[in-house]
Amino acid sequence: MKYYSKSELATLAGVSYSTFYRFLKTHRQVLSAMGVSIYAQKLPPNVVRFLCEEYCIDIED
Repeated sequence: MKYYSKSELATLAGVSYSTFYRFLKTHRQVLSAMGVSIYAQKLPPNVVRFLCEEYCIDIED
């Protein structure tokens, strides 16, 4: 798993950037506990894995 930008994940999820950002806002506390802000440019692999599981995003890694 690698770092992904929020726009890359939004595209993979099939939603707009603004919709994906709203998804992130609902998990602000979880992301903060993982050491990541919703304002981060790139999301680290552990956060990408969490979001992929949470929102059923299929990444071919």
